[in-house]
Parts: sequence; structure tokens; C-alpha cells
Amino acid sequence: MKLAIFGKHFKEDRFEEIQRFFDELIQQQIPFTIYRKYYEDCLRNGLHLPLNLKVFNDYEDFNASETDFFISIGGDGTILNSLEIIRQHAIPVVGINTGRLGFLAGVSAADSYKLIKQLENGAFSIDKRTLLELSANKNMFGGVKYALNDFVVHKKDSSSMITIHTYINGEFLNSYWSDGLIISTPTGSTGYNLSCGGPILYPSSQSFVITPIAPHNLNVRPIIISDQNVISFEVEGRSSTFLATLDSRSESINTSTQIAIKKADFCLNLIRLDGDNYLKTLREKLMWGFDNRNFRN
Repeated sequence: MKLAIFGKHFKEDRFEEIQRFFDELIQQQIPFTIYRKYYEDCLRNGLHLPLNLKVFNDYEDFNASETDFFISIGGDGTILNSLEIIRQHAIPVVGINTGRLGFLAGVSAADSYKLIKQLENGAFSIDKRTLLELSANKNMFGGVKYALNDFVVHKKDSSSMITIHTYINGEFLNSYWSDGLIISTPTGSTGYNLSCGGPILYPSSQSFVITPIAPHNLNVRPIIISDQNVISFEVEGRSSTFLATLDSRSESINTSTQIAIKKADFCLNLIRLDGDNYLKTLREKLMWGFDNRNFRN
């Protein structure tokens, strides 16, 4: 079993848990490579690690053929960032949660050392998560044109609303007069989409949801469509530039930018450990069935 370890920032308050995780890897003689910036951050914060570890910097020098599992240490945002490294490689990904909510990063930092044995024993299943793919009439996002959560068009420099003319397979859907528009995957439906009043989509629903952000017309509501459709946009407004985001990455666009969103032809393989499932995660993270009255004075 060969692992790749990825993280953005070392969390000092998780020192003991992460040290124990790496100690377990070293004791079990599990070969692994590590993201250079995270490795350097760990060493700066006093984590005890070998000084001759193999490292990777980006997609170009990441050795996918030498990796059985990709381990993300951080929050859900770190898993989103890991897509920039993995891209089309079908390497299973599992997240150790040192962040907050942790919809995707399902392994607690305190239990991270147990993860190794579970992977060795095959005590997991694979969730195939749909990805968005962007195409445009200019190079955007450094060529990394995929998103696990969502694509968003948003107003930028003005308090005025923008107008987003939206088409499905070339057929006009609506002109959204709003602060912006979200195109979300099922995975992203519990993120920005949910906070803007959009529905939760089951991971295997094979759907996208189009959700307006603070629309001017109150009768404009989110709409769910098949992920076999291509969604395209024309944006206009009082400002000369607008904001486009793919997950946590953003770029400026203008009225001449032509954008289309479709389902990518590959998925992210997300590891779900035995005993865990999507509905359990929803109940726990959204506190469904939780009675606040028990905590009233």
C-alpha cells in the first residue's frame, strides 16, 4: 500500500493527533509521499518526520502510478484543493478532518491513526462523486477546469445586481437578475447552494441544481436538471467585470467571456469507511432530530 499525503496548513491544535498518524505510518513501514508545502509546514511546527521523505509540488510531478490512496489532511476545502493534484487519475481520496464541519473529510483527527488499518483491510467503499467541467473562450483557472462542489457567477465591483442569461443545451432558460448564480453538483448541494436556499441532492442523483443568489424576482426558484445537460451563460451588468469561481478558486470575467458547464467525463473517488454513510453524515452535520430544548435554561 502506497499513500500520498496532502494538506494546506498544519493545525497546531492537532499536533498530537497528526503526529500519532505519521508515527503509525512510519512504524508500519507504509511508504508515502507528501505535499512539499505541507511537509515544510509540519517541520516548522516541530512535527517529528524523516528528513528524506519523497515530496510532490503539483500535478506535473505527482506520481499517480505509485499511489494507491490519496489522504487529505484538513477540512472539506482541502479535499476540493486536492482535485488540482489528482485531476483525471482515479485514485481514491479520504479526508482526515482537522477543520470544522467536515461533510467530505469524514475521518476525525483523533481516529486518524486507525485509518491505516482500515485501508489495509479494505474496510471501505467508494463514492463516485460527479465533477463539473468548465469550457470558455479564454484560458481560465490555469487550465484546471474542474470543480467538485460548484461553479458560481457573482457580481464583483458594484452593489447593483447583474443579469445572467442562462441556456440549457442552447435553449434559453431564464435571465437571472440577481447577485449571482450557482451551478452545483450533488456534493456541493450542502454548501453555498444550501445557504442560498437550494435543495440537497443525493450523491447518486445524476443531477445539477441551478440556484440564483438573492434574485430580484421572488418567483425565481432553484431548478434541478439532469447532469447530461450543458449549461451556458451570457453575463451583463453595470460593472465591467464579474467574478467566476470553481470551488475555492476565482477569476474575473467580462461580458465578452463565454462560459459553458457540463459534467466531466471522470469522477472523484471518495472513500467512505465501513459504518459510515451519507444519510448519517447529513443527520450529524445538520443536526437533524437534535432537540435544542434539552439545552435551554
